[in-house]
Amino acid sequence: MEDRTSQSVDSLFHDAFNASPVGIAVENLEGQPLFVNPALCAMLGFREEEMCGKHCVDFSPLEDAERDWELFQQLRDGAIDHYQLEKRFIRRDGSLLWGRLSISLLNGRPSPLVIAMVEDITDKKKAEEAQVRHAAIVASSEDGIISVTLDRMIVSWNPGAERMFGYTEAEVLGQPIDIIVPAELPDEENKILETLRTGGRIEHFETVRLTKTGKRINVSLSISPIKGPNGETVAFAGIARDITENKRAEQELATANERLRLAIESGSVGGWDFDLRTGKVVWFGKAHAQLGLDPDETSASNEEFWARVHEKDRRRLERALEVAKNRRRDFAEDFRVVWRDGTTHWLRSRGRYYYGTTGEPERMLGLSFDITASKQVEQALRESDERLYLAAQAAKIYSFEWDVTTDVVVRSPQRSKVLGDAEPRLTHRQFVETIHPDDRPRFLAAVDGLTHKNPIGEVIYRAVGSDGTYIWLKSSARAFFDSGGRLLRVIGIVADVTDLKLAEEALSGMTRKLIQAQEQERARIARDLHDDINQRLAMLAVKLEQQRDPSEFQNRVQEFRQEVSQISENVQALSHELHSSKLEYLGVVAGIKSWCKEFGERHRMEIECSSDVSSLLPLEIGFTLFRVLQEALHNANKHSGVKHVEVRLEQDGNEVHLSVRDSGRGFNVDAALQGKGLGLTSMRERVRLVNGTFTINSQPTGAGTTIHVSIPFESSSAERVAV
Repeated sequence: MEDRTSQSVDSLFHDAFNASPVGIAVENLEGQPLFVNPALCAMLGFREEEMCGKHCVDFSPLEDAERDWELFQQLRDGAIDHYQLEKRFIRRDGSLLWGRLSISLLNGRPSPLVIAMVEDITDKKKAEEAQVRHAAIVASSEDGIISVTLDRMIVSWNPGAERMFGYTEAEVLGQPIDIIVPAELPDEENKILETLRTGGRIEHFETVRLTKTGKRINVSLSISPIKGPNGETVAFAGIARDITENKRAEQELATANERLRLAIESGSVGGWDFDLRTGKVVWFGKAHAQLGLDPDETSASNEEFWARVHEKDRRRLERALEVAKNRRRDFAEDFRVVWRDGTTHWLRSRGRYYYGTTGEPERMLGLSFDITASKQVEQALRESDERLYLAAQAAKIYSFEWDVTTDVVVRSPQRSKVLGDAEPRLTHRQFVETIHPDDRPRFLAAVDGLTHKNPIGEVIYRAVGSDGTYIWLKSSARAFFDSGGRLLRVIGIVADVTDLKLAEEALSGMTRKLIQAQEQERARIARDLHDDINQRLAMLAVKLEQQRDPSEFQNRVQEFRQEVSQISENVQALSHELHSSKLEYLGVVAGIKSWCKEFGERHRMEIECSSDVSSLLPLEIGFTLFRVLQEALHNANKHSGVKHVEVRLEQDGNEVHLSVRDSGRGFNVDAALQGKGLGLTSMRERVRLVNGTFTINSQPTGAGTTIHVSIPFESSSAERVAV
């Protein structure tokens, strides 16, 4: 009878375990899941056998997993017998969900176990985050944000309203909104509330309100009804913006308008009055002269003004005017104008938009000053600063100036520190002849690359010194052009970077040795894993199969054997990851194809690997391609979100190309290269050491990622094989 009761209880608990809507897992003290219920499988998207093959920390991001594992270790050590925390879990598709994790220690067994229960709280977390964001927006707003009930009582009052009206939130909650309405405007407030009750909205309504001290301020009101679940109006929410200063400025401008007109006409200031409704522009003062127009053209069209604005400043000026109009700010901008005679002049303009009762801009007034002379001084100072800055970058330096019209290059006396007894003046052609023949094309290309849009350039080359030896030089220069874009002169600084070049070569050799040592260490670890650990795990599986005590092992022999077999497979896969002997025995191409197949099977991915390489590739190049492929496929598996990857090996003469392409979510390449991860940097450095090129095309827009490697190699007809 007792056995039957026990069986009934076990069955009951089993049914409850499987039927529970809460995710449940039973784990050993090492954090290995032993049993998981359907709810947890459905929650995370894994099958039961997949989850039991992972560790508990594999289901969370690193920072969450570390916090969970620290508490788990305290539980295992007996410091606590349970704990609870909210953390993120990684679903099979890579998405995240928030869960409330409850962990308890089950001590009433020969071997203590741990029960973990997970409740999905993703919606709760999203709601909390949205509430925090909304509260932060309201709290940080400079405008007053207020909500009132249908019977005009204040129910919310943000810090912006406190600053604007002087009342604290505690002072106004439950008070009628009329405390800030002037006594002479009750009908206005009634009309506003009536409009809102009928479902209407109030947009940018300008009126007057009272502060706590009785001060009257001009405000712009935007008010909307708050709807209930059935669409009925239950309250009102409004934004009050203090426009007192704007109103005061308008009045002051109107009062001072006549004074300004007299001052403008008596000085060198130009101004304009632009009627936005009719499109008519009236220029006054010196505005006509500033644009290179005749005095009788003071009423020229708006199109004439924009025709005079320099084409490279036109978009910036349009944007500045648009921002000033939309944000109701004063306009301030420096820009160039091109007169009809082709000369360029600088203007500094300041202006303001004026708005009608509807809130739409109707007029734009402004002033302008000719600052051409000051701009020329700024340019000269900037050139001097650039020379000083460049000179500070190196010790062995000299300056130069190339007058393009005379084709003469003049070098400063400091050239002797770098070049020895070299001529101070020579033609540009003579100067180019002092450059190493192999570097001349690069130097001339850098000169040709100087344009009006990109006037600053830099190039590294070798030049012959007075003793006949070649020296590595770095030339940093700035070009100057006339208004037609014709190159006039180039100034710059030349620094001796020979020591730097030698250091780079030494560093390259050290990097190569480091990678070779890394490969040797990986080969050793691979042998140890394969010959030692794998054999011992295989023997353990045999021993477990030989157990004959049914009371303790019979029900779990198969389970242990599967676990040990899986570990053995993982160790063998790790061995191949560390050092693939197939590249040596099968050749580079066949070894890569074989590894792609194994990787795809192990990670349940479709790796489409194709090749048209017909030459035997050197092992050094093969290992480089193999390591780049390993890193690329691991990244695609972890981050792309897709399970199909194309791998292509191609030969173009004496150059081999490897491309790895997926159609996944992509990433920001610049951010990844500047991050803490070494994967992309390692790939790039490996390729550089074999004189190859490495490119990544990816954007975080879901357009996929393509990694392309090109490496030159030497081959002969005797080496050509069919693979």
